Amino acid sequence: QVRLAESGGDSVETGGSLRISCSSSTYTFLAYCMGWFRQAPGKQREWVSCISRSGGDTNYADSVKGRFTISRDPAKNTLYLQMNSLKLEDTAMYYCAASRVFRTMTRDEYDYWGQGTQVTVSS
Repeated sequence: QVRLAESGGDSVETGGSLRISCSSSTYTFLAYCMGWFRQAPGKQREWVSCISRSGGDTNYADSVKGRFTISRDPAKNTLYLQMNSLKLEDTAMYYCAASRVFRTMTRDEYDYWGQGTQVTVSS
């Protein structure tokens, strides 16, 4: 069974930084491309970033490009999202997800999801 578990969500001020994590099983980490989505209250879940199985290819939504960095540590079976220069509009529940499709931004192409971790940005 594939299990993804996010952690690291917190409340931060605008302009601050935060790193959230997602742990998974070894099989999941090796077999799947990994991605981050987020969902703000009253809004649809949106794709944020994804990374290939090897970690050599990354992709970002325009809204976070240059501020967020996705990475994965195969030794720890952990996915990360480093978030810098945080804005009020980054406030959301952040979810990690696993997909067999390379470089996909489509929610339906992600097979497994974590429970989410809350990131709140305040002024």
